[in-house]
Amino acid sequence: MNNNDLVAKLWKLCDTLRDGGVSYQDYVNELASLLFLKMCKETGQENDFLPQGYRWDDLKNRIGQEQFQFYRNLLVHLGADENALVHAIFQNVNTTINAPKQLTELVSNMDSLDWYTGTKGKSRDDFGDMYEGLLQKNANETKSGAGQYFTPRPLIKTIVHCVKPQPREVVQDPAAGTAGFLIEADRYVKAQTRDLDDLSTDDADFQIHRAFIGLELVPGTRRLALMNCLLHDIQGNLDHGGAIRLGNTLGSDGENLPKADIVMTNPPFGSAAGTNITRTFVHPTSNKQLCFMQHIVETLVPGGRAAVVVPDNVLFEGGKGTDIRRDLMDKCNLHTILRLPTGIFYAQGVKTNVLFFTKGSPTNKRQDKNCTETVWVYDLRTNMPSFGKRTPFTEQHLAPFEKVYGDDPHGLSPRTEGEWSFNAEEAEIADAEENKNTDRHQATSRWRKFSREWIRTAKSDSLDISWLKDKDSIDADNLPEPDVLAAEAMTELVQALGDLDALMRELGAGDEADAQRTLLNEAFGEVKA
Repeated sequence: MNNNDLVAKLWKLCDTLRDGGVSYQDYVNELASLLFLKMCKETGQENDFLPQGYRWDDLKNRIGQEQFQFYRNLLVHLGADENALVHAIFQNVNTTINAPKQLTELVSNMDSLDWYTGTKGKSRDDFGDMYEGLLQKNANETKSGAGQYFTPRPLIKTIVHCVKPQPREVVQDPAAGTAGFLIEADRYVKAQTRDLDDLSTDDADFQIHRAFIGLELVPGTRRLALMNCLLHDIQGNLDHGGAIRLGNTLGSDGENLPKADIVMTNPPFGSAAGTNITRTFVHPTSNKQLCFMQHIVETLVPGGRAAVVVPDNVLFEGGKGTDIRRDLMDKCNLHTILRLPTGIFYAQGVKTNVLFFTKGSPTNKRQDKNCTETVWVYDLRTNMPSFGKRTPFTEQHLAPFEKVYGDDPHGLSPRTEGEWSFNAEEAEIADAEENKNTDRHQATSRWRKFSREWIRTAKSDSLDISWLKDKDSIDADNLPEPDVLAAEAMTELVQALGDLDALMRELGAGDEADAQRTLLNEAFGEVKA
């Protein structure tokens, strides 16, 4: 049975859990524990990870109340295991299954699945791919809220293909989620090195134990990420509990991360203001996304490269936002911005972008002034469908961008304005500053360049650059579905609340801000501005 079929059948087994009152967000946690035990059994790695008496057959050969009690004891035992990685994965893990009959049915059905393709059993990577499939199915269930930890895999793959991680480069994700960026970076390096076989013993060891570092704030999500890494043979630094550390990037944990050659990340967005910022940044702000941007610039080594998913407000927010963008363009070569379509993340109304930059200038990696000379922008948002379950976002939508980005991971490949995929050539041109003194053919391209001087003088250092007119904005027949419009409006309102809250606190009106929060909480329940 192929991996996709197994993922579908494993997810179908969750019907048993749902009937017993287990929520979507607990599905993968339950399956993760059982899948780990089954993986060790099928790949012959039980001696590597599991103590005698706490293995798949020990669980399978019991039924009813005895099996249920044994399973609970097994989770506790593995949570205290001397293997640092197993300990980190199972620490404080409890089962949400309440009925012994449910567990027996789940284990029995899982054991009866065909874990072979032809005569060949599943490898560790096969189990990793299956686990990724389960994470994706969980993220697609809107009620679970798990989507906020899951960046669309086509986007991750494109980012990795553009940044091109190499052996012995340290890759960091300071908002690791389920470790999608690190997994794809590892997959890319393995594909270039025949599954690390082309590397020396020392280089291969570096890739397994030191190349990938993530930091995740939420313990449950960190567990999912650790499991994901282990199933893909990324063990990480065992002194720190594996490749994914538990902690706050905007506090001392972030300061203590090793410097990185590459940062690829999708920091949390939605509510901009945060109260867990305990670290001193050059440009103090309560906007978490802007703080993440400062962390990324600080953590990169000279010549290091980054690709960061950010919401629109990072591109245009004034005050400290402007200062942080100027600092970024001074210290780094911000060479590329990808404007993403709406609907590809868990929140329909969120408008996002990917910023690609290299620390230093193209000629001097230690330069820290005037490093950005030209910014290239690819507009994959205007006149694109609103993506979702009915219109999936796939790799083919990103292929034109990858082509114009070029082969150089620092964005230094020869580039020419002009890319008219997805009917861009037929688009109308917005009456905007971007289109002055530009011929019509060039102005309808999705791929254009803008000088640092123009951004400074014409845009006042805003990076919210668009030039195509969105036909949906004037054609009511083509408007998104009402729920999408409502989600966009709610997102903008929440963002505005966060910005106002941050402004009041920066003005020293924290008590008044707290009073307004109290009023909102009374009206709508718990509101996090």
